[in-house]
Amino acid sequence: MSEKQRRYLIIGPSWIGDMVMAQSLFITLKQKYADCIIDVIAPQWSLPVLKRMPEVHEGISADVGHGEFSFFKRRKLGLTLRSRQYTHAIVIPRSWKSALIPFFASIPIRTGYRGELRYGLINDIRELNKEVLKQTVQRYVAHAYENNLQSAPDIPYPVLQIDHKNQAKLFEKLGLDLKKPVVCMMPGAEYGPAKQWPIGYYAKLAKALIGESWQVWVLGSKKDAVAGDEIAGYANTEIYNLCGKTQLVDTVDLLACAKSVVSNDSGLMHVAAAVGVEVNVIYGSSTPDYTPPLTSNENKNIFYLGLDCSPCFKRVCPLGHTNCLNYIRHKDVLEKICRHN
Repeated sequence: MSEKQRRYLIIGPSWIGDMVMAQSLFITLKQKYADCIIDVIAPQWSLPVLKRMPEVHEGISADVGHGEFSFFKRRKLGLTLRSRQYTHAIVIPRSWKSALIPFFASIPIRTGYRGELRYGLINDIRELNKEVLKQTVQRYVAHAYENNLQSAPDIPYPVLQIDHKNQAKLFEKLGLDLKKPVVCMMPGAEYGPAKQWPIGYYAKLAKALIGESWQVWVLGSKKDAVAGDEIAGYANTEIYNLCGKTQLVDTVDLLACAKSVVSNDSGLMHVAAAVGVEVNVIYGSSTPDYTPPLTSNENKNIFYLGLDCSPCFKRVCPLGHTNCLNYIRHKDVLEKICRHN
């Protein structure tokens, strides 16, 4: 190892979409410092996804729950990591507790945005200029550069690696094939119903797609299983409700098989973009100006009405009508998907 080699410990975000966007930061660091080592502190569930990012040397579980303070756990992990002699830390979350591990690991340069009185814990404090860094991913990537950027940095797109052996196992386990082109649907939205296109619209779109000789795979967690049942409620064998039947990393491999994807502004939307599939993204209370799919213009279709009340960034529509979603027609999405078929 050369004396100038940088060793990064990055405290990653807690949500899957944010972790995928963070890959843009990892790629940027590798572009700037080709021989750098990048380790990422992450929730246990996201470690398999980090293994699909070739820039990441190792994913390390923080062994704490989302929102859990766990001072002594963080201190213990930080002390354990001292022997790795990291040269730099980047703390993506803006909370006080998230800066503890790099501090206890005695990492000389600890970079992060100002937040929750982190003086001392963070010694390379950045001011977040929201007028320059309008997108979440821009704010992540800016950590790789000097402070006070006067323009938004270039954003390399995330690219998740695919495990083709796992794909084959999933096909056998779930009874899937590619005899017809696949549209994947992700109806879930952890943030709340103000980001969730009505399930009935997904169901109408699925039925229409079957009529156009597509098959539909509905993907999500166990929480989305009821929604998946409603979408597949036409008892058509070409609609597969896979919600809760796969691990997150399996979803990466299944999405790579699709020709097109329909999704709310969600974490799985960012996964889909990162495997190179065409994404059709429904925006309600959020906006594509803030969290766009990170893929080429040719590979994405944005459905966003930009009403006077949008974006409100609320979990539930404060006006009680959710017109930002209800007025997006399933026929418009169908037209975009079928234009090349």
